[in-house]
Amino acid sequence: MHSFTKILARGLLAAALLGGVSSAAVAEMVFNKGNGAEPSTLDPHKMEGVPEANIAADLFEGLMTYDAKGEPSPGAAESHTVSDDGLTYTFKLRADEKWSDGTPVTAADFVFGWQRLVDPKTGSAYAYYLDPVVNAEDIRNGKKPLDALGVKAIDDRTFEVKLNAPTAYFISSLVHQSTFAVSKANVEKFGDEFIKPGNLVSNGAYMLAEAVPQGYIKLVKNPNFHDAANVKIDTVMVYPTEDIDAELQRFKAGELDMTYELPSQQIPSLRKESPDEIHITPYLGVYFYAYNLTHEPWKSSPELREALSLAVDRESLIKNVTQADQIPAYSFVPPGTQNFPTWEPEDGKLTQAERDAKAKELYAKAGYGPDKPLKLEITYNTSENHKKVAVFIAAMWNKKLGVDAKLVNQEWGTFQNTRNKKEFPDIARHGWIGDYNDAFGFLQLELGTVGEQSTSGYANPKFDELMAQAAKATDPKQRGDLMQQAEKVMIADLPVLPIYFYTTKHAVSPAVKGWVDNVQDFHLARWMSVER
Repeated sequence: MHSFTKILARGLLAAALLGGVSSAAVAEMVFNKGNGAEPSTLDPHKMEGVPEANIAADLFEGLMTYDAKGEPSPGAAESHTVSDDGLTYTFKLRADEKWSDGTPVTAADFVFGWQRLVDPKTGSAYAYYLDPVVNAEDIRNGKKPLDALGVKAIDDRTFEVKLNAPTAYFISSLVHQSTFAVSKANVEKFGDEFIKPGNLVSNGAYMLAEAVPQGYIKLVKNPNFHDAANVKIDTVMVYPTEDIDAELQRFKAGELDMTYELPSQQIPSLRKESPDEIHITPYLGVYFYAYNLTHEPWKSSPELREALSLAVDRESLIKNVTQADQIPAYSFVPPGTQNFPTWEPEDGKLTQAERDAKAKELYAKAGYGPDKPLKLEITYNTSENHKKVAVFIAAMWNKKLGVDAKLVNQEWGTFQNTRNKKEFPDIARHGWIGDYNDAFGFLQLELGTVGEQSTSGYANPKFDELMAQAAKATDPKQRGDLMQQAEKVMIADLPVLPIYFYTTKHAVSPAVKGWVDNVQDFHLARWMSVER
C-alpha cells in the first residue's frame, strides 16, 4: 500500500473506532499500480501509447470493451447487427449507459466522437483508424466535410456505421480508445480543457478525480456506470515512472500492487525468489527499430538496412539482456496472430555466423568499411531497459562492422513527437502492440497513406495494393494469404529492423484477485479486487 494511503487508512480506522467514520469508509478498496511513462494526454482521440491506453480503458467504455480475460466483449453497445452485404453495422446502446455526470450516453455522442477523431483539426495520429468507414480517409485528408462520415444516430440509442467494404476485424477493433465516444456537451463546454479533473466526464467504471504531473493519477469509482454494483475496487492510484528499478523497489515495499515492467537484469533472480508474483507471458507485440526513410543513407540503401539487421544477434540479446523469454523477430507480425499463416524469412533460417558474414558483404556493398565507418544515432525513450538494448546493439554493430553509434534518449512525450514527425536522423526505437488480434493492425503501419504513425516513411505501391486487396477479402484464408504476401514485400524492403516479439513482464501482488494473463495485456480494474 502506498505510504500516504497507509496513513489515510490508519486515520480512518482511528476515526471509526471513535465513532466518527462509518465502517464503509474504512473498507475502501485501493489498487496501486505502476504505469510506465507519464501519459502525454488523457484525450482518448489523441492518445498513442500503452500507458495512456491503460488509463483510458478504466475511464471510458467503447462500443466494445475487454472482458476479464482480455477478450473483446459488448461495452456501451449491448448488441449489434450486420447487414447481409457486411457493409452496415447497427449498434444498440445500453438503456442505462450514462456519463459520470448522470447524463445519458447517446448515439450522437458516438457520431461526435468519430467525427472528432477524423477531423484534421484534432490532429489525431490515429485518424487513419476509421479508414474502413465511408469517406473517413477523404475527411482526414481534407477532401470532404465531417458530416460526410458514414455514421448516423438513428435515435438516441441506435448508432449506424457504413463501411467501404466488408471488414473482418471491424468489431474487434472497437475496443480501441480512438473509437470511444466523448460527451459532446462536455467538450463544447470546456474545449481542450475537458480532460482536466473536475471537467472530464467519462462512461467507464471510473472517473478522473486527480492528476498530478510526475506524481499520480487518481481514478474513483463511477456511480453512474451501468455495472457499478459489480465493481469492487473503489480507487485506482496510477503512478507513472520511467525508473523501473525504483518501481520494483516500491512494489517490494508494498507501495504498489503491480509493476508496469521489470528490470531485465533482475528477472532471473525474481523468478527464483518470488515465482508466484512474477508474470511473464506472450504479448501481441513486436519490438523493433525504425529507419528514417525520409533521410539518407537509409532512403536509398536497402543493403545498409539489411546489413544492420543481420548483424543483430537477437538470440544473444534475449539471453543476456532482456531475459524474459522473448522470441527473436525477423518478420513483423507476431506468431499466433489470428488467421495469419506463419512464415519465416530466409535471414531467420541462417546461423548467426552466416548472418554476420552476409552483413559484412552488404555493408561493404553500401560503401562502408574501416576507411569509411558509418556514423548514426539511435534515438529511444527514457528507460533503462531500452538503454540496455541500444547499448548492446550498438556494441554488436561496432564489433562486427565498425559502426560508430551514438545513443540519444528523450522523455516519452518529446520522443513520440520526434518519432511521428520523422525528426530522428537515423534510427528510432519502436514497438507496436496489437490494437486488436489481427495482422492488419500491424501491417497498416507501413501503408503509404497512414500518416504520422508510419514507422519509417515507407511507401511501396505493391505493398499498398496487396493490403487493399486483403481489406476487401471476405474469405479468411485468402485474406491471410494476401497479408502474408504484403508482409513478404515489406520485409524484403526492410523499412524496419525487427528485434523480438514481446512478452509482458509484471510483478503482481498476491493480494490482487482476478488478474488474468492475456496476449493483449489489458487488465481492467473493474474485473479485479485487492484483498489485503
